[in-house]
Amino acid sequence: MKGSGLEFRPMTLGDIPDVLQVERASFRTPWSRQAFYNELAYNQFAYYTVVILDGRVIGYGGMWLILEEAHITNIAIHPDYRGQGVGEKTLNYLMESARRSKALHMTLEVRVSNATAQRLYRKKGFEPTGIRPRYYSDNQEDAVIMWVKLGGGSDETKPESISSRN
Repeated sequence: MKGSGLEFRPMTLGDIPDVLQVERASFRTPWSRQAFYNELAYNQFAYYTVVILDGRVIGYGGMWLILEEAHITNIAIHPDYRGQGVGEKTLNYLMESARRSKALHMTLEVRVSNATAQRLYRKKGFEPTGIRPRYYSDNQEDAVIMWVKLGGGSDETKPESISSRN
């Protein structure tokens, strides 16, 4: 997919060093090289994409596709490129990829303090459905659980919650 000079493509093992730069610039407790390796090499449910601008990885997004559900594991955009719609385009790309994979619902967790991300998710139709107490290991902050219906099926199939992967 191309749009506004951005390209999206599946993440490869060779992308891990660049992804780690984005990860370390984005999170207080970044994932390790091994965590990304394990997701790409061993997790049959994992789908990760990199966001490229002018040949440089400036972000990434990941999700697990399990049956009719997509669970966003992470989205990160390098701080130099935030506030320019890259995060929204990345979320759009993941949502469309999940739809193509026949997912009916998508979920994620977001810090209760991350109002910017919550606004974006609400704009895309996500609704809060619960709280995961002390979800984040760095400061024990709670996470808001959010869900969106992607299409197909009925609202009655929407799970009320999903178990944590801690």
